[in-house]
Amino acid sequence: MTRETGRRGLDEQAVLLAAGLADLAVSTVGTAFGTLRGLLRRSDAGALAAEAEHDLTARGRLVLDRYAAVPPAHLEILARHALARHALARRTADDD
Repeated sequence: MTRETGRRGLDEQAVLLAAGLADLAVSTVGTAFGTLRGLLRRSDAGALAAEAEHDLTARGRLVLDRYAAVPPAHLEILARHALARHALARRTADDD
């Protein structure tokens, strides 16, 4: 197999992957629009929209808490454990 043949095979595979992804996106968008159209026909659409907004807000808060919060430094945790053990040992020695 020459380089040109290998390159053509990769190009063809990339085109096929892009076409498959585009088809998936179009079908997903079509399904979403059908669902949205059905939801807009409901009589409780306002309440449904408010509930969806509340759910999305809660979901956003969870994502921000998960990714935006900086975990405590490892050495800080170790120092706190050492201080707690030292305080416990001192209390135990004072009780004797």
